[in-house]
Amino acid sequence: MARTAPSATQPSRWLRNIVIGLLGVATLLAAAGALYQSISASRDRRAHPVPGQLVDIGGYKMHLDCAGQGSPTVILDSGLGDSYISWRKVQPQIAQFARACSYDRAGLGYSDFSPRPRTSKDIAEELHMVLRRAGITGSLILVGHSMGGYDVRLFASLYRRDVAGMVLVDASHPEQQKRFPPALNDLDAGWVREQQFLELTMPFGLPRLLGFCGNDAEVRAAECNFHTAREGLAELKAFPESAAQTAPTGALGDMPLAVLSHDPEKPQPDLPDDLVKPTNDAWQQMQEELAHLSTRGTQVVAKNSGHYIQLDRPEVVIEAVRRVVDQARQAQSAPELKP
Repeated sequence: MARTAPSATQPSRWLRNIVIGLLGVATLLAAAGALYQSISASRDRRAHPVPGQLVDIGGYKMHLDCAGQGSPTVILDSGLGDSYISWRKVQPQIAQFARACSYDRAGLGYSDFSPRPRTSKDIAEELHMVLRRAGITGSLILVGHSMGGYDVRLFASLYRRDVAGMVLVDASHPEQQKRFPPALNDLDAGWVREQQFLELTMPFGLPRLLGFCGNDAEVRAAECNFHTAREGLAELKAFPESAAQTAPTGALGDMPLAVLSHDPEKPQPDLPDDLVKPTNDAWQQMQEELAHLSTRGTQVVAKNSGHYIQLDRPEVVIEAVRRVVDQARQAQSAPELKP
C-alpha cells in the first residue's frame, strides 16, 4: 500500500503556529514587564513625591525645588541626562547661606516633556521662563555641571543682567569633541547605543530588572522612567549643536567665576588605558581656558574626585559657590561711582 505524501501546507502550518506561540510569549513578557515597571515606578514615587513645585511655562510643567533665602539666588543645572538629584549633597548646605534652586530640565525627572529641541539655547530659554513664572528675579549665581556648563553660559549670554556669578563644575568645553583623541568618538557611539537601549527597554522594566536603576529609591523615582531615558538620548544627540551654540558666547568680563575640575590622577574605568592621559591632558587645558573666561576667574582641581565633583567632593562645590556668592554680594553693596 502506497504511503500518502505529507501535505505541502503542513510545515508552513507548524511554522505559523510556532511564530504565533513565540509572539504570544513575547507579548505576555512585554505586558508583564510594563506592569512591573509601572507598579515599581509608582511605588518609588509614592515613597519620594516630587519636592518643590511644578511650574507651568505654557502647556507643560517643569520641576523646580528651592530652599533657603537671600540674594543672589543660586541655580543648579545638572549634567547631560541628570535630574536635580545630582545636587542633593550640596543644595542643603548652600541653602544655609543663600537661596538655592535645583530643577529638572524638560523631560527629565519630574518635568514634563518639551516640544522644543533639546539644545542648550532652548534649555536656557526654558530655564528663564521657569524662573520668571516662579517669581525668581534679580541676581543669579549659575552653577553648571558637565553639559550644564553649556546651558549656564548660554543663559548668561542671553540674560546677562540677571547673572551675578558662575560656577562651572567639570564643565564641558565647546571644542572638546575636536580636541579629544579621535578614538574617543567610537566610545561616544557606544554611549549613544547604550542610551538607545535604555529608551527602548525602559517601558518594559528591563533596566530596572537588570539593576541599571540602582538601589536608591529616590534616584529611581526621579530617573528610572521612559521620559528621562528619552530626554537623555535627545540631549546626547543635540550635544554637538549645543557646543556650537556655546562657542561664540564670548568672555564674561569681570564676572565672579569659579572653575572646578576633576582630579586627572583619579582612575577612569570608563576609558581605555591608552586614552586616559591624552584625554585628561586635553581636558585640563580646556578647564584652564574656561577659567580665563572672566578676569576674576579661578580654577580648583578637586583632588580624589571624578567627573561628579558634587558627589565625590561636595565640600569643594559648596565652598566655591560660597566664594562666588560673597563676591557678588560685595559687588552689589559697593557704592556706585558717579561720573
